[in-house]
Amino acid sequence: MLTPVCATFSAEGSIFAYLNFLVPAKRKEILEILINGLKRMEYRGYDSAGIAIEGATKGSQPQIIKQTGKVARLEEEIGVTADLDMEEELKIHTGIAHTRWATHGEPSPVNSHPHRSDPTGEFVLVHNGIITNYKDIKSLLAKHGQPECESETDTEVIAKLMKHVYDTQVSRDKKDLPFREIVELVVQQLEGAFALAVMSRHYPGQLVATRRGSPLVVGVKSDSKLATDHIPILYSKATDKKRKDQRGLLTTVPQRPETDDLTEYHATGPHKQVEYFFASDASAIIEHTNKVIFLEDDDVAAVKDGSLTIHRIHRSVDDSAVREVQTLMFELQQIMKGNYSTFMQKEIFEQPESVVNTMRGRVNFDTNKVILGGIKDYMHEIRRCRRLLFIACGTSYHSAVATRQLLEEMTELPVIVELASDFLDRSTPIFRDDVCFFISQSGETADTLMALRYCKKRGALIVGITNVVGSSISRDSNCGVHINAGPEIGVASTKAYTSQFISLVMFGLMFCEDRISMQERRKEIIQGLKNLPEQIKEVLKMDGQILALAQELYQQKSLLVMGRGFNYATCLEGALKIKELTYMHSEGIMAGELKHGPLALVDKAMPVLMMVLRDNVFTKCMNALKQVQARHGEPILICNTGDEETASQVKKFISVPPTIDCLQGILAIIPLQLLSMHIATLRKLDVDHPRNLAKSVTVE
Repeated sequence: MLTPVCATFSAEGSIFAYLNFLVPAKRKEILEILINGLKRMEYRGYDSAGIAIEGATKGSQPQIIKQTGKVARLEEEIGVTADLDMEEELKIHTGIAHTRWATHGEPSPVNSHPHRSDPTGEFVLVHNGIITNYKDIKSLLAKHGQPECESETDTEVIAKLMKHVYDTQVSRDKKDLPFREIVELVVQQLEGAFALAVMSRHYPGQLVATRRGSPLVVGVKSDSKLATDHIPILYSKATDKKRKDQRGLLTTVPQRPETDDLTEYHATGPHKQVEYFFASDASAIIEHTNKVIFLEDDDVAAVKDGSLTIHRIHRSVDDSAVREVQTLMFELQQIMKGNYSTFMQKEIFEQPESVVNTMRGRVNFDTNKVILGGIKDYMHEIRRCRRLLFIACGTSYHSAVATRQLLEEMTELPVIVELASDFLDRSTPIFRDDVCFFISQSGETADTLMALRYCKKRGALIVGITNVVGSSISRDSNCGVHINAGPEIGVASTKAYTSQFISLVMFGLMFCEDRISMQERRKEIIQGLKNLPEQIKEVLKMDGQILALAQELYQQKSLLVMGRGFNYATCLEGALKIKELTYMHSEGIMAGELKHGPLALVDKAMPVLMMVLRDNVFTKCMNALKQVQARHGEPILICNTGDEETASQVKKFISVPPTIDCLQGILAIIPLQLLSMHIATLRKLDVDHPRNLAKSVTVE
């Protein structure tokens, strides 16, 4: 008889955990905090949800409740199944919660998180990421008599390995092993990417969290002033005197680690009232506190007796001695929909403000000076490089394509734009005199982050372009630019795209500031940037016109988007938005390639949208328009306001204000953002949470 194994079905979604110490809270209030924490991160994408809270008595079995579908269904399930006194007041309590987005396998309650080590819930955890060596761990557990897995996930073996460590060193050897050290011993055995939050009935009122390659942030809330603005790092030395088997996995549990500095550190002072919030995203914490600590890879954060300590097992020369307690600057209302029907609608209409915030304090429109404070100290080194590489995924990749032509013009250097996954697949050669830009809204995109580490290892200068302070990319870069677009909740990126676009334009302007031949061009572009916010407002006024166009298109099965030059990226990004939100087939086509295949798709029934704007490829775009019309196509144009000659060539058109050629794509993309949103709404689809997609792609 074959022994079932735990399949390698990775988990991604969101983690939220809450611990109150000497802060009285009813069990009902604790559950509300956990549920609301998950709701704040629904934008990240998920297919099931679950929570675990400590039992009614000290050391009793935790209560675990899981359900497929939305968090609201989990909330209903809690009301039906939770056999607990909701009005009981608890001064010390631990709870963890999770939304799961499965990259493989059907969503089901048994596959949902939290996962437990055994039916009594000795160890219960939530996990984001994927464990690649789960089979080796499975073999080790089977050898030591651990029971089979309940679920089809790779996560469950982590909980079972914790139980094995506890059984071996605490129950059998009668050693007093702290909860944190159990987690440290287990983490050393894991390969892959993960963020974990763990609770145990053996250690009531305690919580341990750790991460490697998946984001995790800790929020601290206390009525008293925090004892300090930083947390010192404590290092552990694992002493492994046992042999390893052929797979490199420890055949027996390693001996207890020893700590260099055993002084307990109290973030708020010992025995003070304090609450801790652990989350995948700071947006889930901001309603409770703006004091946060961003954990780094291989950090192990433990809360015991109300005190937070952060440990690291492996010492590195690059390690910081502390983790800063940072103050979040954005307010809760920034992540709320307000008067808008969806987050995406809100974020599209925020673009007049978000582009100003991206330029604020960086562009002086009176002196034509551009200063990006995050990279100015590295500009001398950047100017001496051999080539510039821009590496990203999805929408962020399109922002690099959109600015490539301008950056080639401004820098007079080879500018290479790469998809992060393909870049890694090819093991692309990287040299010490390369400058590599890594663009990511979240700063946690797995492929982009892996490409960053690949390039950093080879000695290239690393520049991060992100929207999230404290993200992995921002921390791992030598220098960088925060695009300051504000929180973006909708899965389909909109305002982050335009802010990334502007950030790269500003870099080009800064690069060539001392070139006399470029001064007139720089002035024109800077004046164009100055006018952008008002011009975006003009485009947004066409929302009704674009809705009418969506009503004509929403039943179509396909839409081709064509253009060239500066607006080829607009076609790619527009087509991506349509695919993401409407589930229609859509393709961004280089208009210069029509005769090399795509023209075969064109007929009277095929909807075509074309970019024909007054720039250096206007004549070529008009030729492409004639080619489409000659095949009985009836294209919809995006053209410049006042260009009646071009508009007269077709029955339907959308006009956008004229601006300098390299910035036209910012104005041209907004009608496509609106069009995709309206088509999705007319199709009765979830605009903020497209199927099968997540906001922050933190697994490969």
